[in-house]
Amino acid sequence: MGNKTIVQAINEALDQAMGQDPDVMMLGLDIGKNGGVFRVTDKLQDKYGEDRVIDTPIAESGTVGTAIGLAVNGMKPIVEMQFMGFIYSAMDQICSQAARVRFRSQGSFSAPMVIRGPYGGGVHALELHCDSYEAFFAHTPGLKVVIPSNPYDAKGLMLSAIKDPDPVVFFEPMRIYRSIKQEVPEEMYEIPIGEASVALEGEDLTIISWGAMMPVALDTAEQLEKEKGLSIEVIDVRSLAPLDMKTITDSITKTGRGIVMHEAVKTGGFGSEIATRIMEEAFLYMECPIERVTGFDTPYPFPQVENEWLPNTQRLTSAVEKVLTF
Repeated sequence: MGNKTIVQAINEALDQAMGQDPDVMMLGLDIGKNGGVFRVTDKLQDKYGEDRVIDTPIAESGTVGTAIGLAVNGMKPIVEMQFMGFIYSAMDQICSQAARVRFRSQGSFSAPMVIRGPYGGGVHALELHCDSYEAFFAHTPGLKVVIPSNPYDAKGLMLSAIKDPDPVVFFEPMRIYRSIKQEVPEEMYEIPIGEASVALEGEDLTIISWGAMMPVALDTAEQLEKEKGLSIEVIDVRSLAPLDMKTITDSITKTGRGIVMHEAVKTGGFGSEIATRIMEEAFLYMECPIERVTGFDTPYPFPQVENEWLPNTQRLTSAVEKVLTF
């Protein structure tokens, strides 16, 4: 058991998966000698060689397309997007090819591959580096979409993603890559994809979130408990596709009030799907409408104002007050 960051936990998962299974390999820009921009793949090329940890050109569509061919033919490739904001040029390969292999071949073929990389804001990065695109892929049948919020989950979910027989898009919240440390077992372990986690139990209302918004949700809940005696339950979705609605609706049934928080823009964000399904499945238990706390419907802003653009404790606290006084 060691105290690790998300970066270290994912690096360990990749290392152990490659050590256990010779079919696991990695492709991506600067992932070899440089170990990736955030050093998630640090030292893995030295250990496993250039044939299994491959530095690729700046051609995301070509890299993903190559990985699909490898996956269909028995390999288990892991593609690193240097930033998930660069994934647009590979959308055709991901959504038209990888996601449809099993359906198109009537189950004769699958694409066991992982597309992973940093996403989200709060780090004062450049344009196209910080967008949250998770709803695009959760909207695509055939893809699994996973977003860890802490080191323990990051390792267990990554190992599950690598073993999954179908393509997994694995979003890594770069805002908390190194800001959180947690005890992570040295041995291999898996967290099933499609199981949400009750990160904090409560009675008065439910906050549902994922990724880098989870620390904001937990900090706000703990602060409001100290200041106002509120008992807030916090659900970490962990995977958007498949979505664990049972854990969510069980919580809403108990508390009667819900807030969904994510840093993607509001319109068409995955919070809309969760809110709608709560209304379909738990409407009779609701004391008020579902509230959403999200990014604004604009392109990701310049670094000077991104802290105002991102959901924060102040905005979440206002939403809590709104649902409690409805």
